[in-house]
Amino acid sequence: MLSSNINQSAKKLTEQSSIELFNKIKFVNLPSNLSTQKIASSYATEGESDTPMVLLHGFDSSLLEYRRLFPLLTDKYQVWALDLFGFGFSDRTVEQSFSPEGIKTHLYNFWSKMINKPMILVGASMGGATAIDFCLTYPEAVDKLILLDSGGLTKKPIMSKFLFPPLGFLATEFLRNLKVRQSISETAYCDRTYANPDALICAALHLECENWNKALISFTKSGGYGSFASNLPDIKAETLVIWGKNDKILGTKPAHKFAQMIPHSKLIWIDNCGHVPHLEKAAITAQHILDFLE
Repeated sequence: MLSSNINQSAKKLTEQSSIELFNKIKFVNLPSNLSTQKIASSYATEGESDTPMVLLHGFDSSLLEYRRLFPLLTDKYQVWALDLFGFGFSDRTVEQSFSPEGIKTHLYNFWSKMINKPMILVGASMGGATAIDFCLTYPEAVDKLILLDSGGLTKKPIMSKFLFPPLGFLATEFLRNLKVRQSISETAYCDRTYANPDALICAALHLECENWNKALISFTKSGGYGSFASNLPDIKAETLVIWGKNDKILGTKPAHKFAQMIPHSKLIWIDNCGHVPHLEKAAITAQHILDFLE
């Protein structure tokens, strides 16, 4: 299902964890009311356990975002890393409308077909907002919730309503620029040496998917994720909030708010860490997750 261009670009990967996770990518065709056709949905899985763990990536990213954390969890859990609807390597057909509601529906369809029992749901950045949204709508499907520098407390950007052509095209072309992506990557880390060439390849591979820009424009015009602040007290699942002390993307205030507003929650700070603890401090993050689940 991966195009020849993507496979060719992936040959430039140098980090072993990147190569191994890329090689684990599979596809499942999901029937969905989101489309007249089945949606070819990308994922990777490994390990066995009674309680599966599902990893959700951030905005304009892919399951490769979990390349370092994924292998640290598979000894004790059946771990699934999957691409959200309209993101990563999953299919994007022009007829589809991409939105948070579509992402939630697609995730539920994936869960129903591939997992179908309570899971540990892990979400990073925008994936955290996805996880919160899913947990609130389908509490029976979530055993525990883990948020990594999570979105879900900011209001929808007003500019998204005005993202019409050619502005939408120009915005996505700006994001396609590798220098721009490199700059964003460097901002996400406390130690910028982590924003290396391998990381840039991982961050850009999915840009070669057909309709990448159209799906991104569609999602942005939907308004994206807003704030779940008023709904956080309704989360029933025991929740772990992990946050990098040096997060320059979201700052640190949301971490305190999540811990205060989610009833059964615990907040863990990661020292010398930016917005992506699962990449910058993977071993420490994995240990905190495993300790929380014991």
